Amino acid sequence: MDGKKRSNIQIGAEVDIVLKKDQRTGKLTRGHVKRILTNSQNHPHGIKVMLQEGDQVGRVQHVIESN
Repeated sequence: MDGKKRSNIQIGAEVDIVLKKDQRTGKLTRGHVKRILTNSQNHPHGIKVMLQEGDQVGRVQHVIESN
């Protein structure tokens, strides 16, 4: 699923995100959503989330599995 719509993302969902430091390379990091940080319903670069694993913050590119 697309990571640009807030409605596609739920707490606990497994997602691929791009961390700020990896924006140039596009390297993806997989984890589970701890918090949704973007308030708007859509964002052109992906909804910003915090992962449960290491409290990493990045923008969702793909939703792998939602709850």
